[in-house]
Amino acid sequence: MDLLIPYAAPYFAYVALSSVLHNKLPEEIIYIMKLVIVPGLLIWAWKWYVPLTGPENKWISCLWGIVFGIIGLVVWCGLYAPFTTAGGGAPWSDLGFTLRLLTAGFVVPVFEELFMRGFVFRVALQWDLLRRQKTPKAFSAALDEASMFDVAPGQWTVYAVVISTIIFAAGHLVAEWPAAIAYGVLMALLWILRKDLISCIVAHGVTNIGLALYVYHSGHWALW
Repeated sequence: MDLLIPYAAPYFAYVALSSVLHNKLPEEIIYIMKLVIVPGLLIWAWKWYVPLTGPENKWISCLWGIVFGIIGLVVWCGLYAPFTTAGGGAPWSDLGFTLRLLTAGFVVPVFEELFMRGFVFRVALQWDLLRRQKTPKAFSAALDEASMFDVAPGQWTVYAVVISTIIFAAGHLVAEWPAAIAYGVLMALLWILRKDLISCIVAHGVTNIGLALYVYHSGHWALW
């Protein structure tokens, strides 16, 4: 429970800046604030985070991340596009696009994977294991007594995959839920296969950057 704030603060700071300041400040200013505040929170909380690398070669994991990121881009566009209007959405200014690309490609993947696959997934996994062991108040025990650092690289249960995926999807628009659910399962699979978070972060970044470039060149801004 002591780790909730370090893991959640960057995520909710990003969400708060989007929701509270939307239509109150230019998007360019909001994204500059995101690029300053959210990385600042990540730097502050870094000492509490689980390792990003695991037992597998980190460079090979990055290659896996690139492959899964491209797959994720195809999955996201395929499942989200039917809920959007082709060619719809207002284009961003060049500055706004660049700032959003930097944020989506290099900041969002770090805090979102740390929170979703680093924190939520592990808490759900430990709750599931304690529940199976008939531990009284298993959820409280998972939060207050278990250590996230005891989770083995790549360790998983179905409950951990399902719960982390649902929470990941809940942070997106309703129309994005099919795509977000599929993407959450894809990132959980990558965690299981590569046993590290670096692969998930790289994959998430590749997907976001790929999506940004796609909408920029296709004009399908409603996808982003």
